[in-house]
Amino acid sequence: MTTRLNPYLSFRDTAKQAMEFYQSVFGGELTISTFGEFHASDDPAEQDKVMHGQLTTTDGLVLMGSDTPNTMELTSGNSYSVSLSGEDEAELRGYWDKLSAGGAITLPLEKAPWGDWFGMCNDKFGVSWLVNITGAPA
Repeated sequence: MTTRLNPYLSFRDTAKQAMEFYQSVFGGELTISTFGEFHASDDPAEQDKVMHGQLTTTDGLVLMGSDTPNTMELTSGNSYSVSLSGEDEAELRGYWDKLSAGGAITLPLEKAPWGDWFGMCNDKFGVSWLVNITGAPA
């Protein structure tokens, strides 16, 4: 098997909603396992929390995520971004439109100094996204 690097996002109690949202953006197959299914927590309040979620698209995109247990600290912040880049302008603009809806655009998707179209946004779950369309026409 080839080694892959996959983004893995942590949430407090919204992993299921977030992963379902990303499935609505990218399509693909979503699998979700809960703490209860694997007897991973004795806390009754955590039985429906997501222990592991994985979205895999037909194009090979993989995004993973989970809820952080109540006993573990979760610090949200801006120390990471998920980057989408490629040449398919229609596909990437579609992702941009869906990801930025209900969120906040920090840099509009526009012509960048290096010649591509580039934008930055935070989706409605607070995840920072970078979108770069290589060589897109002006």
